[in-house]
Amino acid sequence: MTAPVRLGPADVLALGLSGLRSRPVRAVLSALGISIGIATIIVVSGIPASSRVALDRQLSELGTNLLRAQVTIDSVTQQLPPVPEAAAEMAARIGPVQRASAVANTHASVRRTDLIPSDQGSGLTVLAARPDLLPAIGAKVSSGRYLTESTSALPVVVLGDKAATRLGITEIGARAPTVWIGDRWFVVSGILAPAPLAPDVERSVLVGWGAARQWLGFDGHPTTVFVRSAEPEVENVRRVLAATLFPENPARIEVSRPSDALAAKRLTETAFSGLFLGLAGVALLVGGVGVANTMVISVLERKREIGLRRALGSTRGQIRGQFLAESVVLCLLGGLAGVTLGVLGAGSYAVAQGWPAVIPPAALAGGAGSALAIGVLAGLYPAVRASRMTPTEALAAP
Repeated sequence: MTAPVRLGPADVLALGLSGLRSRPVRAVLSALGISIGIATIIVVSGIPASSRVALDRQLSELGTNLLRAQVTIDSVTQQLPPVPEAAAEMAARIGPVQRASAVANTHASVRRTDLIPSDQGSGLTVLAARPDLLPAIGAKVSSGRYLTESTSALPVVVLGDKAATRLGITEIGARAPTVWIGDRWFVVSGILAPAPLAPDVERSVLVGWGAARQWLGFDGHPTTVFVRSAEPEVENVRRVLAATLFPENPARIEVSRPSDALAAKRLTETAFSGLFLGLAGVALLVGGVGVANTMVISVLERKREIGLRRALGSTRGQIRGQFLAESVVLCLLGGLAGVTLGVLGAGSYAVAQGWPAVIPPAALAGGAGSALAIGVLAGLYPAVRASRMTPTEALAAP
């Protein structure tokens, strides 16, 4: 009895490819489910990664060392406690603090013209602001000029980005627009660019500290203090800031870190990523079942081929290897197509959003590994079933 011919890895691979070439349409349709699942994994990993890098860059530019101390309403008097007028200067005396500025709600109403009834205001807040506010909150002027020491005592205002949109003022031209605040006109000298770390300023109309005192009945007590400190000392400054600003009742001062709100977007992205990864898993499961079904049908259709090979001396192990290789190659081709589609999809979306295109290597490795694992699992039963056929049983099949 002659020993069976040994088949090397290249021979087994060639046998697996021959089975796929004989039925190309079926192979493509079977691999489609794998491709969709792998592409989904790449996309839902690449898009949050790109967004995270873009967010990190944005935070680095804006600075993560900004603290926002806001006065809260006293539960007994139902009023805002009077924080010292020099609260910003008191905060600036904390060692690691680099900048400090304050704003205050004047409780005045602003309208585009004096013809609009007083009960139909814009819903915008009028804040008394200081000339040093913009460096403290990391904001810039997009049109016109910000308040200066000289204009802070004049009826001049600066509009936040969203406030300007609501009032219908998009830029400062040769003739400065005006708005009606309280019972007099104020000239708009500038419009701010978006300030992500200070959304309350974006939705506000800023008037100088002196002008607010003179025309809006402002009492001089700030309601919000913005503080920039050395990055390593942010938490230490945060712990002492409330007591520094209002020693009489530090509990009435709420200190927050606005950059935490932006960074919290990552949690939302992670939640949605988990959902889509679950959907990708379902797609892979469906694709794996499709491949297994294809392989089972292939075994039933190729009984005569199996019987002939067994009669010519092929071992059970060689038959198993042939069909297992066919399943693995089918899934790997689907996985390769899925990785390509996923990279193109995630990269295109990131570029469209103005983000750097980032594809985590773990996602690429996970996609290829998933395709390989599914190929082995999906082909295992059909391969074992094919190897258990006897030559006479297989050749007698119709």
